[in-house]
Amino acid sequence: MDIPDIKPGLKGSTEILVGTRDTAPHVGSGKIKVLATPVMVMMMEEAALNAVEGLLPAGHQTVGIRLDITHTAATPVGMRVKAHAELTKVDGRRLTFRVSAEDEKELIGEGVHERIIVNVERFDKRAQEKAAAKRGIGFPIPD
Repeated sequence: MDIPDIKPGLKGSTEILVGTRDTAPHVGSGKIKVLATPVMVMMMEEAALNAVEGLLPAGHQTVGIRLDITHTAATPVGMRVKAHAELTKVDGRRLTFRVSAEDEKELIGEGVHERIIVNVERFDKRAQEKAAAKRGIGFPIPD
């Protein structure tokens, strides 16, 4: 798949004001009331989406396939956090991003995130087939 507008250098970002819903105790990833790592990860993924989403052909989307990050500093409730993504490599349908997050004081996390471009209709069909298989639809019933 060749999408000429999707090339290294594209950037995306997102930001939040950390609230209690964004803390480790609220999402189940810890006991201390600071920004939860899963929330920071979500922000990094959203920043990557924002970098390329408007350039994808109709009926296509990206899905995350790999994330290798560090979370090195705590952010308390009431502080603003920004996440950034820069597309660094395009290999067919595979997109590689450098991602980072910072609060109002310092860098709080960084790493690499990969996404793959998928045809939404085909992707949904495979997911529905998997769900049907789980329910036993389409499989012979043993005697």
